[in-house]
Amino acid sequence: MIHHHHPLISSCLGTQRQLSSFHFGQPGSPAGKAYIQASLHADELPGMLTAWELKQQLQELEQQGKIAGEIILVPQANPIGHAQSIQGYQLGRFDLASGQNFNRHYPQLTNAVYAAVKNQLGADAKSNTAHIRQAMRQHLRQLTEPTELVSLRKTLMLLATDADIVLDLHCDSNAALHVYTGTPLWEQCEPLARYLQSHAQLLATESGDYPFDEACSQTWWELQALCQRDGLDVPIEMACLSVTVELRGQHQVNRQLAKQDAAAILDFLRWRGLITGDTPAALPPLPYPATPLAGSENLLAPHPGVVSFLLPPGSVVTAGQPVAEVIDPLQDKVAVLSSAYGGMLYAHELHPYATAGMTVAKVATAQAFKTGKLLSA
Repeated sequence: MIHHHHPLISSCLGTQRQLSSFHFGQPGSPAGKAYIQASLHADELPGMLTAWELKQQLQELEQQGKIAGEIILVPQANPIGHAQSIQGYQLGRFDLASGQNFNRHYPQLTNAVYAAVKNQLGADAKSNTAHIRQAMRQHLRQLTEPTELVSLRKTLMLLATDADIVLDLHCDSNAALHVYTGTPLWEQCEPLARYLQSHAQLLATESGDYPFDEACSQTWWELQALCQRDGLDVPIEMACLSVTVELRGQHQVNRQLAKQDAAAILDFLRWRGLITGDTPAALPPLPYPATPLAGSENLLAPHPGVVSFLLPPGSVVTAGQPVAEVIDPLQDKVAVLSSAYGGMLYAHELHPYATAGMTVAKVATAQAFKTGKLLSA
């Protein structure tokens, strides 16, 4: 294992933060590269504990000579957010300096990369992938870093952009394990979802505002579309399986779950050939089919009140089935919330008090009814 330190530009006189990455295996290995990071939203800690469990096991596997590919692990992807503790509360989702979500606004690479590689692309898909990755790295290195947040984004992208597999470990408020990935990547992602026993698989080609996972993977299908538009008959691989893994809820942080999730990720890396010497576990059945992110239904509180949840995350619900009640104890109003379509109830709000119009629960449905930006703030 090699431990690298990546200094971020300083936001304040007398201080400087750094990012730590842990490297296993051999760079440039034909077995491929995996990049795994945790707690980009700094108040989401299940992934950090899972990353620590992965770190211990990857060290053992490396000592046994079983890592065939390159694996990079970043257990703390957001040192900026982890410093934003105010009067005992961790404010790790938004950068206090800019107000921006730490998991939005990553560099858009498609146009610059296409201009750089358009005349280099040919009939060999692997050669095209190499040209595209080289152009990605070159473009990222040239980006300026006017703020600490931009410096963080650039550093993370440089570590991940040429990886075959990118796993961004997050969690929801109170949820069953679920994943987000690109629609063109679902076939590659399904074994991971099965090993993780993911209860919802939310697919999109563009969710809005360039979250980290899409910034890593979206370029590939956008380049494919640009080549088709311009009549270039060249193969473009979906060369980066990038997945946001939501490891249940914010309070579900314990060693047992972390060990379970780390084991699932290692089995997936065995499945993909980055770890050798041990047979991966048999693929379990998928708990629930993949559905469009545009079909994620938010159940909204029509008035303020205390929330009584009637079903736990991970429950399959039918259309009209009660999921939660919002109770106004002053006017004795009770609103029963249910899904209009039915599907997988995959997340609850953490705090059982709702303001009017607040999302109380989320249901993954098969009906793609949303347009525009598909993610919450």
